[in-house]
Amino acid sequence: MNYIWYFLIIISIIFAAFNATLDEVTKAIFSGCELSIKIGLTLTAIMTFWLGIMKIAEKSGIVEFVSKLLTPVTGKIFPEVPRNNPVIGDIAMNFSANALGLANAATPMGIKAMQGLQKINKDKNSASNSMCTLLAMNTAGFQLIPATVLAILAANGCKNPTEIIVPTLIVTSVAFVSAIVMARLFQTVFPPQKVEMEDKNV
Repeated sequence: MNYIWYFLIIISIIFAAFNATLDEVTKAIFSGCELSIKIGLTLTAIMTFWLGIMKIAEKSGIVEFVSKLLTPVTGKIFPEVPRNNPVIGDIAMNFSANALGLANAATPMGIKAMQGLQKINKDKNSASNSMCTLLAMNTAGFQLIPATVLAILAANGCKNPTEIIVPTLIVTSVAFVSAIVMARLFQTVFPPQKVEMEDKNV
């Protein structure tokens, strides 16, 4: 990927030199740097706020409450996971973070959920059905409130950034359901191989 970006930059500079627009390229570089810092600071503030909210939710027992609330749903989506396993709470918080559009905040929760699923995975050398389903859910990225996108639009001076909420909800809902259905479908087409236990007597 670095080579692709390097190639694009070099080509842009060459074309600017031939078209005598190097001044415009220089101005675009500086304006882009200024805009990236502004957006970065805005996103950092939002992510810090929501990560703090998630930490409070964990300490106050809301995570446990949400996990119990979502147990019937997660039991259907993740039948391999025991109902009382703590990973259910991690999956619930990962889903909640994604639903709020907190992509960066959802990442550490998703990693923690994957680590929990790996602990109960019988075959440590390949992903379990639950791990594949969780990955599909995160890739689909269901968003109830796209906070990150709203922050970017607001930082760029959009007058009505909230108008994307309904279209985003529709698109991500379809993608989310499709991801789960496809994950379940492929689980039936490509069932996991049985793990052969080593004979300790040998």
